[in-house]
Amino acid sequence: MGDLLIRNISDALKRDIAAAADRTGRSLSDEAKELLRKGLVAESDIKPVEESAYDVLRAAMADYLMTDEEHAEFMAGIEESRKSDLGRPGFEFE
Repeated sequence: MGDLLIRNISDALKRDIAAAADRTGRSLSDEAKELLRKGLVAESDIKPVEESAYDVLRAAMADYLMTDEEHAEFMAGIEESRKSDLGRPGFEFE
């Protein structure tokens, strides 16, 4: 990882970043990195896409040419397996 040195930051700007860091519980450095990242995203033509786990898995399974019903059954099977006792005695999922 590299370092970045930013010179001649006004005291007011540094105070604002420090105040934001206090509010979020981040270090001054981590808060500055987060603010830079947010600024780059805001200026970018590419916006982050928030997809559900269902959408991500559906796209990943596209090569299998599953119908929506088949995919729903597949997802239900995953959920059922997740809730199973996995062979452990005394395990109950509520």
